[in-house]
Amino acid sequence: MKDFRNDIPEKLNIFIALTSYSLSIWFLHLVNTVDNYGLTFFYAILFGLIGNTIFSLLHESVHGVFSRNRSINDWFGRISAAFFPTSLTMQQIFHLGHHRRNRTDAEMFDQYYETDNKWIKKFVIYTLLTGFYWPSSPFANLVFLFCPWLFKSRSFRKNDLMNKTSFDAMLSGLDRKSAPHTKIRLEILFTIFIQALIIYTLDISLLTWFICYWTFAILWSSLQYTDHAWSPRDIREGAWNLKVSKLTHLIWLNYHYHLNHHRYPNISWIHLPKISHKDDPSPSFWEIYFKLWKGPTKTDTPSPSPNDFIEENIYSNTSIGDFLSKDKKRN
Repeated sequence: MKDFRNDIPEKLNIFIALTSYSLSIWFLHLVNTVDNYGLTFFYAILFGLIGNTIFSLLHESVHGVFSRNRSINDWFGRISAAFFPTSLTMQQIFHLGHHRRNRTDAEMFDQYYETDNKWIKKFVIYTLLTGFYWPSSPFANLVFLFCPWLFKSRSFRKNDLMNKTSFDAMLSGLDRKSAPHTKIRLEILFTIFIQALIIYTLDISLLTWFICYWTFAILWSSLQYTDHAWSPRDIREGAWNLKVSKLTHLIWLNYHYHLNHHRYPNISWIHLPKISHKDDPSPSFWEIYFKLWKGPTKTDTPSPSPNDFIEENIYSNTSIGDFLSKDKKRN
């Protein structure tokens, strides 16, 4: 296979980013000003779709493949994160840790063991499908900024709900001694500033913001877990290359080639379609999505072990890659 690791479409990424930021603000403004339920719904859908393009760009920055220039990569990542809204570095720690834990028990939302609480598993799936999972990210940012002690509270972290929703596993990345807490807090303040600037400048109402972001949340959640549901219990192979339309691939920047991404996490979105294996299964997005609405299924397949090498390899491509090595030196 050709080595695509250094082949990053930086100019195209910047163009898509600037266009997407502008469209997102424009659709938010239109929802705020139209006096028609049909148009409100239409513009909110467009806001949600373009929000997923921005998230896909954030995902590129998280992996350090938005731009070869580390400063450009991270600043566009921070702006994209502000539209989510979240912190770039916190998203890096959460998401890159996901690559280490993929399809382990900590992230098994679609299946349950005989000993599991089936109702909690159902709660998790329907929370994902209805968009209620998305607010956990902005909420985590605010808690980290104003009540960081809560993340260290055993009663908050060590309960069945936090384990089954993968929150405790995600937060474990912040427990590391070298985790850049100050940097994260500054990024959260930057995100708050960007959101406040947009809301104040356009005089956005709370209802408008809620409608637009909940529409985005439902669209975002529909993909984030469909691309993993009932895939093999394997760290690297536990994802799907989902079958979707060419327009959907364009909007989501090939995010649906998720198996390819997990195999080669440091490759730009533009190359993902080129690296599929001939015998890879390619289920329909709708096939998996509607199956999720039926609820979790029972399994006895054991969990794979978290893969530290994968995490280190991915982190090495980012601006916070040194904090893992610092932790190892301290321990």
